[in-house]
Amino acid sequence: MTTDHPTSRIDRRAALLRLGAAGAVLGCPIQGALASGDEGTYDEDSILKAATDFFGSTTEGLAKVIEKAFKEQGRPNAYIKGEEASAALTVGVRYGEGRLQMKSGGSAKVFWAGPSIGLDVGANASKVFTLIYKLPKVSAIYQRFPGVEGSLYYIGGAGINYQRSEGITLAPIRLGVGLRSGASVGYLHYRREKSYLPF
Repeated sequence: MTTDHPTSRIDRRAALLRLGAAGAVLGCPIQGALASGDEGTYDEDSILKAATDFFGSTTEGLAKVIEKAFKEQGRPNAYIKGEEASAALTVGVRYGEGRLQMKSGGSAKVFWAGPSIGLDVGANASKVFTLIYKLPKVSAIYQRFPGVEGSLYYIGGAGINYQRSEGITLAPIRLGVGLRSGASVGYLHYRREKSYLPF
């Protein structure tokens, strides 16, 4: 009959403790979420559901523009559900209002206005669902966001374009008639209060 040396028993115990600790870290879902940096952002499925509920229906184009935004920009940490009106005679104006919701729980009323480019004459009203990336706090939305040149996409009846300022990216999504002058080539100014000045 053999007996373990006390030192070897201590070594084995220490090794088992280290393995157990490593397994706990690797298997812990909270630790994994914190490591990935996703705890304060929305996943693609929840955004698609929120957008579908907001627009009242889903289309292949809506799913594709959301997929495209996630592929290019990652996971948003906020969004705006809103309505807007625009009028154009080649160059036009756009006004809107909605509610900003952050994944962290902050929310606020938001108004926006700015110049837009339209290819025809007329006016329209539509819903807009705006994904927001890297918004540090609610108040950071209140500024001008220039459109990113060449970022306008139309896919199956849905449109998306990017606006960017100070590291924050906005991606407004519009469906149907809202696409008529959906190219914000200039900028949109987001405010705390409604203003009829588009600049």
